[in-house]
This record gives sequence, C-alpha cells and structure tokens, in this order.
Amino acid sequence: MGRHGWTSGERRWRLTALLGVGAAVLALVVTLIGTLPGSGDTAGTSRDGDKVHGTPATPPHRADPSVGWGFTHTQFSADEGSGAATDRVAGLLADTAGLPQNQHIMGWGADNPEPVRGRYDFAALDRRIDFVRRSGGTPVLTLCCAPDWMKGGRAGVGGTDWSRSALETAPTPDHYDDFAALAATVAKRYPDVRHFIVWNEFKGFWNDRAGRWDYEGYTKLYNLVYAALKKIGKDIMVGGPYLVMDSVGPRQKENASTALRGPWGAMDQRVLDAFGYWNAHKKGADFVVVDGSTYTRDDDLLPDEFAATDKLTAVGRWVRQRTGGLPLWWAEYYVEPADGDDDRTGWSEPHRVAVQAAGLIAMVRGGASSGFYWNPQKEKGGGCAGCLWTTTDTPGGGRALPMYGLVSRFGRAFPPGTRYETVSVARDDVPNVRVLASARTVLVVNTLDRTVSALVDGRRFDMGAYEVKWLAR
Repeated sequence: MGRHGWTSGERRWRLTALLGVGAAVLALVVTLIGTLPGSGDTAGTSRDGDKVHGTPATPPHRADPSVGWGFTHTQFSADEGSGAATDRVAGLLADTAGLPQNQHIMGWGADNPEPVRGRYDFAALDRRIDFVRRSGGTPVLTLCCAPDWMKGGRAGVGGTDWSRSALETAPTPDHYDDFAALAATVAKRYPDVRHFIVWNEFKGFWNDRAGRWDYEGYTKLYNLVYAALKKIGKDIMVGGPYLVMDSVGPRQKENASTALRGPWGAMDQRVLDAFGYWNAHKKGADFVVVDGSTYTRDDDLLPDEFAATDKLTAVGRWVRQRTGGLPLWWAEYYVEPADGDDDRTGWSEPHRVAVQAAGLIAMVRGGASSGFYWNPQKEKGGGCAGCLWTTTDTPGGGRALPMYGLVSRFGRAFPPGTRYETVSVARDDVPNVRVLASARTVLVVNTLDRTVSALVDGRRFDMGAYEVKWLAR
C-alpha cells in the first residue's frame, strides 16, 4: 500500500463495464451495498486487529506523562527506502538513546486502519511502529484520522478518499463509539505504546452556523476515547485537545482576545473558548496538548522572528494555569511561515535552526516538557529545508542534517524533569541572545545575522551569525 499524507498513490478501485442487463443490475447492487458500513471490498484485511503485533519493546514500569522532545513521522519517513539509508537513520536515533516519535493512525504515512467495520489493515502502521522500536524511540500515537465509513463515506479496501477535505472530516456523532473502539484496538495491538493524543487540530470540528469550534462534539469524542483506552490499561496516558493556538495581529479587534496578547499579537478568542470547554468537561487527561505557530494568521512575525517566539511562552503559561499544572506538550510548532505548497524554504539553514532553537527555549519557559518537530521529509533526494535527515530513497541517504542535531541534542540536554537555572548574561548581550540552562548545560542562540562577542555564565566567546552554541557546566 502507498504512503499517504494528503494525497495517495493507492490504486482506486472502480467497477468495470459489464455486459447484459443482469450484470448491470448486479453492479448497481454491489455499489449500493458498498456504501453501507461493514460492507465493501475486504481483500488483505483481517478481523484480528487487536492481536499484538511483532515484539513490543518493554515499556517502563510506570509511564511518565511527559516523553520529552522528539519528532513526528510524516508522509515519507525512514521506515521505507534503501536498507542502508533506513538503517543509518535507525542508528542515528539509537545512538542518541532514541527520541520520542509520533505517528498518526491514518494518513501521514499510515493507510486506512479499518476500511470496513471490523476488518483491519495495519500493515503501514505496523511498519512505522517497527521502525520506532528498532530505533529505540518512545512511541506516541495520534488518534487521527477516521475511516471513510465513520464519516459518511464508502467502506471498502481501495475506496478511501485521500483528499485533504475528506481526511479532515471528523467522524459523525453516531460513529464516535466506533472510533473509540478503533482506538482501543490500536492500543491492544501495540501494548508498548503508552501515550495517545486524541485527534488532530479539531479537524472537522467547526460549527459553520455558530462560526466557532464544535468543542462539544470534540469533547464527546475525546471522553469516549479516553474511557475506552483506560479500560485497556489505567496506566495508558491520554491527552488532548491538540488545538491550533491561532493568533491575529495586535490591531485586529474581531475574535481577538483581550486577555492573552502581547507584541506578537492576540490569541483568537474562539480557540480559547474551545480550550476552556474541553478543560471543564473532559473526563480526565494525563497531559495537555496544543499546537501552533509564532506567526499570526496573516503570517506576520511580530515584532520579529525571534521575539515572536514569546507567544509560545505566553500560551504555555496560560494553558498550565488552567489545567492545574498538567504536563504540557506541543504536538507541532512552527516558527517560519509556509508558502502555498506548505513548504518553508525562505531562510538559510543556520537562520532556521537558530529560530527553532529560540522556539524550543520559549516553549520550555512556558512550562512545556514535551514537543514534536514536524519532520518535512521528501520522497526523493535533493534539497530538503528543515528536514532531520536526507531522504532514504538511495543507499547514501539518511544522513543527519542540522535540524536533527538541534532536536536530538535538545532532547538529551533537557529531558522531562530538568531543573532549569538562571545564568548571568551581560547587559549588552541580553537583546541579542536567547539562553536556556540546566546544572550541566547552557544553550545560547545568537539572534543576529552577524558575529557577536557574548558574555554568558561568566564566559566570553564569539558567536557567528545565527550560531547555536552548547556550553558544558
């Protein structure tokens, strides 16, 4: 089966022309039956979806609600390609004691897990989980998206609609229980996965009539999934709501929060309302998940790309205050606006890494203990702005890129439970550097496109343009 993001190379089945009136009638009957849940082509599927797959890694005796800093697998990743290249990436990850690795159960590299009610196809997801195990990572699954028959579409292998609009459709309320049952099946299949995020960015949960998020619908789905997973094991960790923390320009009045704002802009009040409803009506949560960018909905970085990261700190503190200090995860975080193809290629790699480092520092200052970098790996070779490693389509691929160095080292240096310390920074350097320190490590980021001489933690050193420097203490 093909790998899927928003698009699919999967074959799409269709009825062939049939001769004779009887054959035409038969075709009509097949088509009608194929629209019913539980019917449709089941080739290659299995009824035993909850059968344990492979050899699960031994999970910790007690799962920690924080997993640390890692990345999300997207449509193309290191589970496929040249064996030499995929082994190289697995080795990179294993050498750094693994990283938390997030994967969606449908889309972004995973096929339709339940194309027909009660019939499962986990081949692609199995392959991703196998890679996480092989590379020594902590597996995390995002419970999104939903099979077509759960959202008004057609059941059947090969009939999945992989268009963006279809993938972003939520289950209909009468199928919330079915989706919760699928989540439970997934949890049984991969017993070493102890952390689950419920849904992605409220996809499909928009109330057009009211002009706001359908937070009642999402919260109902969340609670059903939460209960289903806790029946599998009370030590399973569940979190949400994975809302996009959108912001608008500081001069905009419509939908702009009057309470959560700063030089970077103002939060969209509709997002805060949705979060508030989920927080008040959730059955429970082991951690809280958000996602967002440092730029406004109009792609403005205010006052500049580095100062705009202060939004991540402000949002994190706001969330933590309202959730009683639940561990905070950033499922996605973006510091560079994308173009019309959702590519981020406008900055040099040193510039990109520096702003990403400032963003990580800002998330920690807001109380976050976990986060996932959205790895934009391409299918084939060539330039790959912001990727963690070169593509694995050739034997020479799978080599670490600068962003991998940042994400992996940040994860090692600042794991969950790190006690952060304040270090001295020369007054003249305060506007020009971002700093994060523990008892063992100091991370310093030069926010200027020129060389500076900085005095940090009692040591003076030169830093190149946009340099990211690690100091041992």
